[in-house]
Amino acid sequence: MQHPLSLYNTLTRRKATFEPLNAPFVGVYLCGPTVYSEAHVGNARGPVVFDVLTRYLRHLGYTVRYVRNITDVGHLEGDADEGEDKISKRARAQKLEPMQVAEQYTNLYQSHMEALGCLPPDITPRASGHIIEQIEMVQQIIDNGFGYQVNGSVYFDVPAYNAAGRGYGKLSNRVVEELLAGSRDNLAGQDEKRSPLDFALWKKADERHLMRWNSPWGDGFPGWHLECSAMSRKYLGAEFDIHGGGLDLMFPHHECEIAQSQACNHPTNEAQVWMHNNMITVNGAKMSKSLGNFITISELFEGTNATLAQAYSPMTVRFFLLQAHYRSTVDITDEGLQAARKGYRKLMNGLRLLDKLREASLSPDVIKARTVEPVVEGKTPDTTAADAELRKLVADCFVGLNDDLNTARTIASLFNLLRKLNGFQANPATLATVSAAAVQEATEAYQTLVQDVLGLVDEPRASAEDLLSLTLEFYQEAKATKAYDKVDQIRAALKAQGIVVKDTKAGIDWAYSEE
Repeated sequence: MQHPLSLYNTLTRRKATFEPLNAPFVGVYLCGPTVYSEAHVGNARGPVVFDVLTRYLRHLGYTVRYVRNITDVGHLEGDADEGEDKISKRARAQKLEPMQVAEQYTNLYQSHMEALGCLPPDITPRASGHIIEQIEMVQQIIDNGFGYQVNGSVYFDVPAYNAAGRGYGKLSNRVVEELLAGSRDNLAGQDEKRSPLDFALWKKADERHLMRWNSPWGDGFPGWHLECSAMSRKYLGAEFDIHGGGLDLMFPHHECEIAQSQACNHPTNEAQVWMHNNMITVNGAKMSKSLGNFITISELFEGTNATLAQAYSPMTVRFFLLQAHYRSTVDITDEGLQAARKGYRKLMNGLRLLDKLREASLSPDVIKARTVEPVVEGKTPDTTAADAELRKLVADCFVGLNDDLNTARTIASLFNLLRKLNGFQANPATLATVSAAAVQEATEAYQTLVQDVLGLVDEPRASAEDLLSLTLEFYQEAKATKAYDKVDQIRAALKAQGIVVKDTKAGIDWAYSEE
């Protein structure tokens, strides 16, 4: 490949050419949600980013196994080792079984991911379904000297691990001594730990915890960090290619994952490449319930959040998230989402051009005009300057994706390509300056990148095509009878629905409004 895929690795802090451990097979693991409440818009970014990554890897010819977990036990309040399980707390408040809560929000989350165009993962493991694997992993860590039992709970011994030269803190670039200095005052209430940096592998269940399992150390439940290490090992192996998640998970969650995997298996970093998508802000401020700018995915789709002026469709949201590089912060504003809607519609209008351009490039008139052009000595018709220019526009669309999955750059390049394709539509005679093969390559690349890689598709509209066809028949009849008041009325009604009527030499057509 001319421009091989390079990815930024949080662990090494640099970009490098992606080389799978066992090509053509690629293992990808993404940390999924804790299903105790409805997911917020920030929870959508990682799945969209890694959906594009998985799609692109498959486009490049790799066989990908994509795993995205569901956390339905073990995630305590405050993301620490004390407090009540988040799902149990919600279940207690609603007088439900914890698994009722988990199932409710898992189903809602998965329906939202489907609406956003995310392909279902190959495997969606749940923490509660892998208790045996987690218990086995805890025992291996204890046997290797990096875990200890206290009062029915088991903790990971960070100082012992670090003394063995394993490097706790290397993913997040933190120094153990500095972490210790900053955490000694926070050990109150956790006296059973040997060090404030130690974290729970298995917790003894007290009377508050509705979910509990029998273990060699008594009734309890697994620590939050343990599930991903156990499930990624089960489905992708002791070491695999790519581990992803939000930047907020880098420490302590992913740091602890690496430590657990190394302590249990052998000195690997669990994943070869660690990728982290950045956070989302709302109108320039961190999203939080206390600030009143917390937006759930449903609220974004339905327009029921006071922070935003209107509803935004799932494809608009997907396009909005992909407009920025995944390692950059994304700020949600009405203005930004409205601009994204225009951009999305432009790409959809481009898709509607493709078949027409392919057909036009093979029309007798264009073929005749193309064959009577003077042939430059030493060049065949498909190596003209016009062909080279068109193919360069196509090649540019892949440069961004190959440069650390820079979807923002790819979208900009697609607009450049679309501008050229729109020029062909506006002046069909210019199609004679390029070969049919170049037009075919350009239209196929545009369609593949927009639909198959970026995952942007025309959103379903109930009987939209039939209704539009009928409306345009009325429009054509009104024009023919010079009933211009009706012509204006139909134009205005369609524009209010985001549709623009286009009178062309070939007849009446329509496009999505880009205003």
